[in-house]
Amino acid sequence: MKVMKTITIDPTIYTTKPDGANRLPKEMDTYIFLDKLAIPYCRLDHDETASIDVCHQVEKLLGISICKNLFLGNSQATNFYLLMMPGHKRFKTKDLSKQINSSRLSFADAQYMERYLNIKPGSVSILGLMNDQDHRVKLLIDKEVLNDEYIGCHPCVNTASLKIQTSDLLTKFLPATGHVPRLVEL
Repeated sequence: MKVMKTITIDPTIYTTKPDGANRLPKEMDTYIFLDKLAIPYCRLDHDETASIDVCHQVEKLLGISICKNLFLGNSQATNFYLLMMPGHKRFKTKDLSKQINSSRLSFADAQYMERYLNIKPGSVSILGLMNDQDHRVKLLIDKEVLNDEYIGCHPCVNTASLKIQTSDLLTKFLPATGHVPRLVEL
């Protein structure tokens, strides 16, 4: 008989970084970076998100729609992309590849995600771009994502979720990282 693990979500909405106890340095670095840029956020702590049901609970508690974040690469592993798109949309690699004039894209190997974004699978987030100082990863954003006032994302780990104003990510965060988004339609 298979035993189902119960995922715990702390329903408290925090507006400051945690004290750092039992937190990975990359998570704390994310909060420090956001605080330095004066980007306010709401934070919800939870066990590792492993199911769509947990994501829906997080969305409801934070009052957001969590973006689907995909780490993609070409077959030669020379070009890498972070794609942000609405969670309800299906990803069709052919459509995206054509829009950005790329050979067919697929999910990039996790080693590149960790090397360039300092993120493990399941934690992919726009916030990982703060670790891509050599600009190896290009940011692609589905235009529909920009219709939402807030974006939900992970702070480089999937044991917390943040609610951040879309405008703050575009006008403060991305300029600070040096990444310029390319808008696409999926």
